Amino acid sequence: MTQEYRITLLPGDGIGPEIMAVAVDVLKTVADQHSLSFTFQEALIGGAAVDAVGQPLPEETLDKCRKSDAVLLAAIGGYKWDTLPRELRPETGLLGLRAGLELFANLRPAQIVPQLIDASSLKPEIVSGVDLMVVRELTGGIYFGKPRGIFTTETGEQRGVNTMAYSNSEIDRIGRVAFEIARKRTRKLCSVDKANVLEVSQLWRDRITALSAEYPDVELTHLYVDNAAMQLVRAPKQFDTIVTSNLFGDILSDIAAMLTGSIGMLPSASMGASGPGLFEPVHGSAPDIAGQDKANPLAQVLSAAMMLRYGLNQPQAANRIEQAVQQVLEAGYRTTDIQSPGTTVLGCQAMGAALIKSLHS
Repeated sequence: MTQEYRITLLPGDGIGPEIMAVAVDVLKTVADQHSLSFTFQEALIGGAAVDAVGQPLPEETLDKCRKSDAVLLAAIGGYKWDTLPRELRPETGLLGLRAGLELFANLRPAQIVPQLIDASSLKPEIVSGVDLMVVRELTGGIYFGKPRGIFTTETGEQRGVNTMAYSNSEIDRIGRVAFEIARKRTRKLCSVDKANVLEVSQLWRDRITALSAEYPDVELTHLYVDNAAMQLVRAPKQFDTIVTSNLFGDILSDIAAMLTGSIGMLPSASMGASGPGLFEPVHGSAPDIAGQDKANPLAQVLSAAMMLRYGLNQPQAANRIEQAVQQVLEAGYRTTDIQSPGTTVLGCQAMGAALIKSLHS
């Protein structure tokens, strides 16, 4: 029996449309092989939406996303929109989408691909075997806390204010997601905070510790964020699943990404308690190479695999895509950003064709 799904595609800006086209071709191929049926619909977001309708997240886009089974996003932003007021910047549209879909858990894997181990800036013996997941709280903390803004004091001096705040319920729900993910991996969870300085982090640590009683099979440890950043570079293989707040997760997941050698290879997923998840590559819109067929589509393709695995519960189809990526790399094919001596450099479209060939093999 064929499983049918409605997928909203958000190509966005820069290289977004190019890499999205590859991911859609890959999804169509695995759909035929695994008795799946996808109905794709596109919508505007980011700079493309600003240019078309004057706002980075049109209500029509949010409505389409809410009515979907999953949302696949490519990339947003670019120099063109950097000088706009904050409410009109592409990034504001992404924050609004996450909030509008109530996506509170961001999952960012960092796994060493053996064929690319030399691309890491760290020694091979340090990063070989790295396979970790950062679980980042996505809709609370300092990015959303109030009061916020730039104010003028009584003395005429300007003062910037942002508020880091978390409630019990916000911490508990992201904590449970992290414990459940750790259960499916190696049953090790590290919670990262700054409890020695911040009261909000002390509450975070208290709640995560209390939750651990519900998961006696998961080993829980705690690290301060500065130490965690250092340990990710010094000895990353000690980590399996990391859970942390919005700000700290933003920073640590980028550090973890660079362990792998290329941010262009990494997918991510953002999930809520119900409704569609959002799946997107970690990298940006790369406007400097947009339209030149130089983009690396592999992170977008792997984001589509995460969509199948976590959003649609189709692990076999996800596995097939991930295997195809491995096979293409094993064959020595690379895009410019991950090339090395002795490899064959392909453009975005040619890399897509190589993936389709691998899927049919």
